[in-house]
Amino acid sequence: MGAEENKIVELKPDLEQQSPNLEDPELYFEREISLLRFNWRVLRQALDESMPLLERIRFVCICSNNLDEFFEVRVAGLRHRIDRGDTKPSLNGESPEETLNNIRDFSHRLVEEQYQILNEQLLPKLEAENIRFLLADDWSDKQKSWLKKYFKQQIMPVISPISLDLAHPFPRLVNKSLHFLVHLHGNDAFGRDLEYAILHMPRSLPRIIELPDEIAANPGQDFVYLSSIISVFAEDLFPGMEINGCYQFRLTRDSDLLVDEQLTDDLASALKRELQSRHFGAAVRLEVEKSCPNKLVNFLLQKCNLTQDELYLADGPVNLNRLMSLPDLVERADLKFTGFTPKTPKDLKMGRPVLEVLQENDIFLHHPYQSFVPVIEFVKQAASDPEVLAMKQTLYRTGSDSPIVAALIDAAHAGKEVTAVIELRARFDEEDNIELAQKLQEAGVLVVYGVVGYKTHAKMSLVVRRFKKKLVRFVHLGTGNYHERNARLYTDYSLLTSDKEIGEDVHKVFQQLTGMGKVYKLNKLWNAPFNLHKKLIKNINHEIAIAESGEPAEIILKVNALTDPQLIMKLYQASMAGVQVRLLVRGICCLRPDVAGVSDNIEVTSIIGRFLEHSRVYYFSNGGDSNLYAASADIMERNLYHRVEVAFPILDPDAKQQVIKDLRLMLRPHQQSWRLSHNGLYEIQAIEDEYKVQDRLLEALAL
Repeated sequence: MGAEENKIVELKPDLEQQSPNLEDPELYFEREISLLRFNWRVLRQALDESMPLLERIRFVCICSNNLDEFFEVRVAGLRHRIDRGDTKPSLNGESPEETLNNIRDFSHRLVEEQYQILNEQLLPKLEAENIRFLLADDWSDKQKSWLKKYFKQQIMPVISPISLDLAHPFPRLVNKSLHFLVHLHGNDAFGRDLEYAILHMPRSLPRIIELPDEIAANPGQDFVYLSSIISVFAEDLFPGMEINGCYQFRLTRDSDLLVDEQLTDDLASALKRELQSRHFGAAVRLEVEKSCPNKLVNFLLQKCNLTQDELYLADGPVNLNRLMSLPDLVERADLKFTGFTPKTPKDLKMGRPVLEVLQENDIFLHHPYQSFVPVIEFVKQAASDPEVLAMKQTLYRTGSDSPIVAALIDAAHAGKEVTAVIELRARFDEEDNIELAQKLQEAGVLVVYGVVGYKTHAKMSLVVRRFKKKLVRFVHLGTGNYHERNARLYTDYSLLTSDKEIGEDVHKVFQQLTGMGKVYKLNKLWNAPFNLHKKLIKNINHEIAIAESGEPAEIILKVNALTDPQLIMKLYQASMAGVQVRLLVRGICCLRPDVAGVSDNIEVTSIIGRFLEHSRVYYFSNGGDSNLYAASADIMERNLYHRVEVAFPILDPDAKQQVIKDLRLMLRPHQQSWRLSHNGLYEIQAIEDEYKVQDRLLEALAL
């Protein structure tokens, strides 16, 4: 990565002029490379000596998993564009071919660095802690005997060798599945002179096997790769034949689903049919064990219709993501993050019902530091409350075993009017969401799939309860999904409120999703695709006007990605007017900071750490009377124009003060703070204090 990280981008001279062209490609970064840079920052966490060793393994796995999705979706999409002759350049002026070539260069270096970190840093440190991965040469006689028995009893019964001959052509390989290419010599029982065979490893087989205590040098801490077992005992699958080599490989395929909603009257059925093809889309990447001879590598490339550019050599397991199970297998608390108990708001500690508390004041939560349980209890208590008449809920990534789903089913069984807006097209969760929709429908829940052409990404829950003769609306709005486990891993904000105007707004958004009619005018919420973009532009313009009047003006945006050209140009204009623009962008950022005369008042920071920074927050100083919104939407074209999103105001003075305080803490230089420079490179900022912002928030907000 060194050459790439030291490359300085030369800017055009006219960017230094007084009135620069804000559409100049030199003012923008390419989004796909920006996304790869995010994965590089994730991988760098594995080198953080202050982080527990087993947690550092997880970051290698996360990077590997992110790369899988990147190739399945982003690289596959670029190849589609090239195949159909789409020459439209990216924001930075690159053609699709140029972008694809740059992706390949960056990705090859990133993969190489993954294995270097694993082999040269993490595995030796694990071994120093007596946690070992034993290669075949390390096996004792007892261990080899046990592994041979394991192979015969646990592996052989579930795999089927596929010889390659005229009757058995090269098989259709399942996307991202582990395979082995076996190089053979000799005649089989039918007299066939075979050279190659393929072994497919079912996903049910664990990729790392723990040795039993009686034969392990370090009980509970000695492991063997599945690939090592297959390589050693593959000869048992081909009796009487000579094995010249057995090499692991994995094929990545295009996994985007192509469903034309305009032409289908049953979206769930159409997605079900399309899901079957996801496993067998066009090949986009081939990963092969590094020791595999060139002859065999070229054979695989030819059979997969790929070139050397799409070949990635693995100096270890070809799917590093499967090492994610290691920290759970090893009982070493000293090598893992310290556990914590999310804090519960004091108003709920005495067991008061959530709806009762909401009649008096709002509840604002910062997950995972503060508990997600009040959100679950909000839905569960509403489901069992006889005075609750109706419940409405959006579900994006939730899971069919969610306690919120169970509560909606209970509410339907109790005779309440229950509506669930399920986004079937949440990428890679389509199958789970189809199952979820069916489960809710069978319980009597009214299930709708939102609006054709627009993903429902807003996070909303609405409860209508009768108080005496009046109906009162209670609402939950969030920046994250209704997923209990993710609420322990992602940073997000939740608002629970009985505010009348917010309740009316949420009701109107649900009406838009389930019914028909003109655009509703909302009181307090901003929503996409209707006015969210306009509201952001309006507030930025207001800050510009304040700055031009000579008063201090400031914008802070915290998002996962920033790619929308119109808003980037507006932020450039704000910077040129003297507005202090501070951006917390976890992942993709197409805006180029620190360009003289254009973005020298803009700084971009990315925070990577124990928790995935997922919350979206928009802050505008507004002359001292700040506007503060939390949202489900990133500043991307898809969120602003092609999704149903909601941004909600943080009105409670204490909550507002806390969020602003948190934002400013995140913006200070610290050990998790990566600063983006004008040349596209990220560096850890100079440390003012030796702290990690997420640790500080844990200390302040959790127990």
